[in-house]
Amino acid sequence: MRMMAAAGALALSGAAFADTTSHYTVLFQGRVAGSEIATVRGDGGVDVQMSYRDNGRGPDLREHSRFAPDGTLLSFAVKGKSTFGAPIDESFALRGAKAQWRSLADRGEATLTGPAVYVPVDSSFEAGATLVRAALRQPGHRIAALPGGELAVRKVLDRQLQSGGQSLAVGLYAVIGIDTRPDFIWLTGPEDPRFFALVIPGLARVIEQGWEGQGAELERLQLQAEHDWLHELATRLAHHTADPIVIRNVRVFDSQNARLLPPQDVYVYRGRIAALFPAGSSVRDAAASIEGGGRVLMPALFDMHAHEDTWNLLLQIAGGVTTSRDMGNDNTRLQEIISQLESGEIVGPRIIPCGFIEGDSPYSASGGFRVKDLQGALDAVDWYAQHGYGQIKIYNSFHPEWVQATAARAHQYGMRVSGHVPAFMRSEEAIRAGYDEIQHINQLMLTFFVGPKDDTRTLARFYLLADHADTLDLSSQRVTDLIELMKQHHTVLDTTLATFEGSFTQKQGEIDPSYAAVADHVPVAVQRGWHENSMNVTEQNAARYRASYDKMVQLVGQLYRAGVPLEAGTDAIAGFTLHRELELYVRAGLSPAQALQIATWNGARFTGRLAELGSIEPHKRADLILIDGDPTQNISDIRRISLVMKDGVIYFPAEVYEALGVRRFVDPPAVQALAPGALARRAAAP
Repeated sequence: MRMMAAAGALALSGAAFADTTSHYTVLFQGRVAGSEIATVRGDGGVDVQMSYRDNGRGPDLREHSRFAPDGTLLSFAVKGKSTFGAPIDESFALRGAKAQWRSLADRGEATLTGPAVYVPVDSSFEAGATLVRAALRQPGHRIAALPGGELAVRKVLDRQLQSGGQSLAVGLYAVIGIDTRPDFIWLTGPEDPRFFALVIPGLARVIEQGWEGQGAELERLQLQAEHDWLHELATRLAHHTADPIVIRNVRVFDSQNARLLPPQDVYVYRGRIAALFPAGSSVRDAAASIEGGGRVLMPALFDMHAHEDTWNLLLQIAGGVTTSRDMGNDNTRLQEIISQLESGEIVGPRIIPCGFIEGDSPYSASGGFRVKDLQGALDAVDWYAQHGYGQIKIYNSFHPEWVQATAARAHQYGMRVSGHVPAFMRSEEAIRAGYDEIQHINQLMLTFFVGPKDDTRTLARFYLLADHADTLDLSSQRVTDLIELMKQHHTVLDTTLATFEGSFTQKQGEIDPSYAAVADHVPVAVQRGWHENSMNVTEQNAARYRASYDKMVQLVGQLYRAGVPLEAGTDAIAGFTLHRELELYVRAGLSPAQALQIATWNGARFTGRLAELGSIEPHKRADLILIDGDPTQNISDIRRISLVMKDGVIYFPAEVYEALGVRRFVDPPAVQALAPGALARRAAAP
């Protein structure tokens, strides 16, 4: 949690008396992954050590803060390394009313005229408690933030916990304004409000030692609180209207043939596309009319590589995604989310789950099933088949010798097989063993650089390419042989090019190029995060790493031209990343229309949904997006989505974004109700 108070905080409990040390356990999927140790010094200092590992990666940091007797933060410093191995070196100091800060992302100063909080790029979990105390002391629990913006804290609930004869009062707080979602944190209290726990539902928990057994209860309570919040948003953001709906005068994108059609009127009835008429058609009994004004109407987008949570779902809808393929998650939690979406309790795309299967090792990732032998893998496939999954995903620690039998079992049930290439295996071996699809361009390309001792469960899966991919001859026999093998086996590539763009090309302090076009729309803390790279790109290696990334982009274009099917996915922040992914396809040599085809037609094709989704045709589901501009000519216009429709329900991205603290990109179109009870015309907000 990247939060630390700069001014106006309450005094730390015990700060004027004796040192006190608190120990916290970091758990992923119930397994201990690391720890945090926080010591409050009698002289007003706070020292924190934090380290954890999941999926072969994780941060290590040491943090020191110094507070005045009234709780005002006088100085803050954190050093260490990031999740992907880049250095962390950040500091803040307050001298009188002058605040100064420095990080690898930026530096700045400000003269304070009132209470404010400093939001670091990197910090410990402990930092969040100080921020909450500072905000709670201010009117309305709102406080100015440095380097910019404002934060608000909401008390969500109180609870009395019991464990081993001990009783402890805790409270759940939500911090709004740091991210595109609330940050939730548990504190003790109210007399001694110190950090107690942080819960990421379905993934991770950080909790004070001795209370780990209460983690499930904390997660249950937080999930219910988040659900209530999201349900209120769903009520406000989902607009229902009587049928039929007519979308007038739009240029329809023919996704099957990657082309624009002449202007048409599109009719929607009971959540389905009813008919397409020439523009200016005579309307008979339509209940609502949406004025297209010559805009482009497209099938809604597919995100083919997500790891969903309930807040990410809102960004998907705002970004025009109405179908998301989840590539690995906590199975129980994901099924709960799917049920809530299907019942309309929360807003988001329909989710197509992919069954995650990982081997058991010190480098294992969280989510799905973690298996110790082939029988465990086969049992996992059976479970997924019995629960309606259409695909499995194999991961890094899976044993290569299990792949063929596991793939055969999945194919027996008609399931697709995909994944990372397991450590000590090569792409061509995975394809021959039964992979229908490979996740990530780096997983495919590693085959050209891994040696017998290279363990791709570690950060080697990134740095091997960064250090060497620039030397790859794309016309070499090895490359053409791999492409031919993929064509013979009809192997699909889930590219996620945008996920690697900043990692391979961005020096500290520069903006991540994947998000440069949207940075001024998001909260300041998110912008700062986009100026920091978790991979260690330096002056010495930047040219080589960027050349290596260029080879990744070039190979994607080469694969497409050779006839290897591509899928558009993110594996990062929803919406924004998918839009950049499509821009990168154009950079690879595809036309904008071909890139849009991948995000629509191919998404439906490789999830088995072409009968219902992926194109604008009568009887298919009314999953549509209306765009200000023409993305078939300028792919960047894909960010200018003014209306999203899912199963005939209308969403305005402007409203969804602003509910998440993101400044709108375009105003909603005019929607006129033509019958009693239909959606009223919505005037654009000033």
